[in-house]
Amino acid sequence: MNKLLVIAAGGTGGHMFPAQALAEAMLAKGWRVKLSTDARGARYAGGFPDAVEILEVKSATFARGGVLAKLAVPLRIVAGIAGAKWRMWRDRPDVVVGFGGYPAIPAMTAAWVLRVPCMIHEQNGVLGRVNQLFAKRVAKVACGTWPTKLPDGVVGLDVGNPVRAAVLERAGAGYMPPGDYPMSILVMGGSQGARILSDIVPPAIAALPDDMRRNIRVAHQARDEDMSRVAKFYADSGIDADVQPFFNDVPKRMSEAQLVITRSGASTIADLTVIGRPAILVPLAAAIRDEQTANARQMVDAGAAILIPESQFEVPALTAQIELILSNEKGALQMSIAALSCGKPDATTRLVALVEDLAV
Repeated sequence: MNKLLVIAAGGTGGHMFPAQALAEAMLAKGWRVKLSTDARGARYAGGFPDAVEILEVKSATFARGGVLAKLAVPLRIVAGIAGAKWRMWRDRPDVVVGFGGYPAIPAMTAAWVLRVPCMIHEQNGVLGRVNQLFAKRVAKVACGTWPTKLPDGVVGLDVGNPVRAAVLERAGAGYMPPGDYPMSILVMGGSQGARILSDIVPPAIAALPDDMRRNIRVAHQARDEDMSRVAKFYADSGIDADVQPFFNDVPKRMSEAQLVITRSGASTIADLTVIGRPAILVPLAAAIRDEQTANARQMVDAGAAILIPESQFEVPALTAQIELILSNEKGALQMSIAALSCGKPDATTRLVALVEDLAV
C-alpha cells in the first residue's frame, strides 16, 4: 500500500494554504494523504484535492468564547487526542506534519505518543503557540519565514512557505506597471478580512487625484458585516469595485494587480513574492507575538513593499503611498522585481524532501 501522510492543521487559511500545497505535491508523488482538523478548519479545506480524506477532530481555542467555553477547551482537546490516537493506531501513517493551529494538537500529540515520525512547519517569523508546544518534540522544524525566532536549542530549516498550485501557475507573471489606463488594486485582510482596511482603504482611494482615480479598479475582501457599506462607498464615489467576503481566485486577481494592500500573513507574503507584486502591508497589531511585522520584514527591506503600522494607518498617509506607487512606473516595476527576489517558489519541493527523508 502507498505511504500515508497525515497533515495536522487548522484555524485559518494561513495554516491551511501551505498544508494544501503539501497535500497536492504528495498526492502527485503517489502518497495517500489525510487532513486532521476541526470543523472550523474544515471550512478552509474546500481547495484540497478530493483524494484527501478529511478527518474532523474535536478541538478548541482559548481565543474565543466566554469563561465556560474556555473552561471546556482542555476537555475538548483531550477528547480530540483520544480520537486521534485511535485513528493513528489504526491507520499507521508514515509521517505526520503539523502546520499549527489548535486543531493540530490532537494529531500531533497522538503522533508523539505513538512515536510516529513527525515534524512541524511554521509559516510566520515567530513560532505560534501550538508549534512552540511541539518544537522540541519533533524531528524537524521547517521555517516558512527566515529568520524565524525559535526556542533555545531548536534548529530550524529555511524551507519557505509552500504555495498552492494555482499560485505556482502564475509564478513570476508579467507585471504591467501603472500608467494612464485601467489599474487594479487588490485589498485583502487575510482569510477572515480586516475591518480597519474596510474603514481606511475606500476613502484613501477616493481621495486620489481625479486623473488617477478614474483608472482604478478595486477588488476588496471585506467581512460580511462590512460588505454593504464598503460597496456603497465605492459606488457613491464612482469607483469600480468588486467587494466580496472571500476570494477563491486570489492568484488570478493578484497577478492582474498593479498594487496589493493587505495584512502581512505568511501565506499572503508567500503569494506576493512568488507572483511578484508591489504591496502596502498593514501588520495585525493585535498579534500577540507581532509575527506579521516579522513576516513583512524581508519584503520591506528589499524595497518590494511599504509597511504602515496600524497606529499610523490613516487615510491621508495611505492616499500618499498609493499615489506614490501608482504614479511611478519604474519604481512600481522595481518593487515587483524586488518582490520576486524574496520568493521561494520551490518551498513545496523542499518540504516534500523533508517528509520523504522522515519516511525512510
